[in-house]
Order: sequence, then C-alpha cells, then structure tokens
Amino acid sequence: MSGSLILAVNIYMLEYPKIIKGKTPGPVSMVMVGVHGNEVCGIRALDKILPNLQIERGEVMFIYGNPKAIQENKRYIEANLNRMFVDDEYLSSLEKNSYEYKRAQFLKEFLNKADVLLDVHASSVPDSTPFIICERNALDIVKYLPAENVTFGFDEIEPGGTDYYMNKHNKIGICLECGYLGNDQSVEVAKKGILSFLSAQGHLKLELKQNKQKYFQMYMRYLTRTDSFILTKQFADFEIIKTGQLIGFDGREAVKSPKESIILFAHNTFKRGGEAFLLGEKLADFY
Repeated sequence: MSGSLILAVNIYMLEYPKIIKGKTPGPVSMVMVGVHGNEVCGIRALDKILPNLQIERGEVMFIYGNPKAIQENKRYIEANLNRMFVDDEYLSSLEKNSYEYKRAQFLKEFLNKADVLLDVHASSVPDSTPFIICERNALDIVKYLPAENVTFGFDEIEPGGTDYYMNKHNKIGICLECGYLGNDQSVEVAKKGILSFLSAQGHLKLELKQNKQKYFQMYMRYLTRTDSFILTKQFADFEIIKTGQLIGFDGREAVKSPKESIILFAHNTFKRGGEAFLLGEKLADFY
C-alpha cells in the first residue's frame, strides 16, 4: 500500500476492523496501525501481511486507527487521537467535538474485546531507532519484539494513548515505535514486530528469539509555557542529556535538564501547552 494508494483507499474499507479467527480457541488480540495518519509503516506492513495470513488459534482484530488522517497523510485531522483515551473531564470542549474523539469512542468498542493490543507507530525524529512503550505487565511479550530499548512510565506522564486505555482496564497495551516515519526500514520493523507479537500471543507458530533489551523509566513531559519553544539542536531519541544541559528556549526562558537523562520526541513547537520533549533515565539491570 504505497503512499499514493493510501490516499485512494475508500475510507469505509479503513473504518472497520478485519477480524481473523484461528482453528482453535485462544486469546483475543488487536493490532492497530495509523493512529497518526502520516506514520504509514504499520499500514504498509499490514498490506504485506494480511493477504496470506492464517491464524492458528484465538482471534486477531486488525484496525486502522485514524482513517481520515490516513487518507490525507496527516498526523491528525482535528486533535491528537492518541490523547483521546482519557476520561472526558481531562479533554477540552474542542477535543470532545473533534473527529478524533468520535473515532476513539468507536475504537473503544473493539479495545474492550481484546486482551492485548499492539499499536504500531513511527517517530518524527530523523534517525530514530525502534523502541517500545509499555508497562511491566507486557514484558513477557515485548522481549520478542524487534527493539533494543523499552520504556516504562508513559501512562503516568503522557496519558491518553491506546496502550494507556488498555492498561487502565487491566489489560496489556504495547506501542511499537518503528523508527523514523520517513524511513522505509520502519516498514520492515513494523512487519517483523507484528508477526513477532502474533507469535508471542500464540496466534502463529513462528520461531521466536528473545532480544537483549535496555529499560528506561520516563519521568517528565515538558509542556511549553509560551507559543514559541525552540531546541538548541536536533536531539536524537535516547540521546544522553547531562545535568543542567540546555535543551531549548521557551520564549526567553532557558530550559535545562534537571539530571542526566535520555530525551525522546524533542521538537520545536509553537503552541502554548504543547508537548516539546520527554525525559527518562536508564534502569540498572532491571531483569
């Protein structure tokens, strides 16, 4: 499914999940792609996987998160869909009247049926390497996914994602970040990640290999105080930031790291209250 073909797909074909059932009973899983419409790696991976996929056991729902944004190759139409899965009291009136809010309510119907979710994303940071967002309840699955770095703590510092929703309801939510959204390699990571996830869940009988992984605890999300936040440079995901290092300027205010950290998703932003970057720290020999 090339970029041009994505735009030509009938939106009805993207709105509803494709459900594949196995020969025997088993877990119910969901694979979601395109929550952000310009992160096409998962969409293209499904285009390669689905035509010949046969599930051995259980049931798998494959769904496109944000069909309108996928068609327009945009991150979102009116609001960030991956922040719509919090309680209504935390959303503005504009957010609750958005297309993405309505889409989130529809998606919840299927998330409620699933035991485990894999949500496939990509980063807007050039040269980003694949990594995993999850909580500790997912470790028996994510150890087989194609990423060296595993991050915990997003549920606390950046709530509202599909994985947050699953964890909140005593299920398992996993986000696989497949690398830079403009890199074709992200498609191969997405494909391998989806097949590894399905195998770890027992839907497929493929050989699994446990990866050596590093663990990080995210502790801070920086929200801008002005309508102009400018980085001092382009930071790579997982770049080490020293104590007191200057990260950027929020208006005229210098923003520095409170301690040695790793940085994620750092970007310039020109909206008050925008998410400018995340900070975390490495966990020593977690497992």
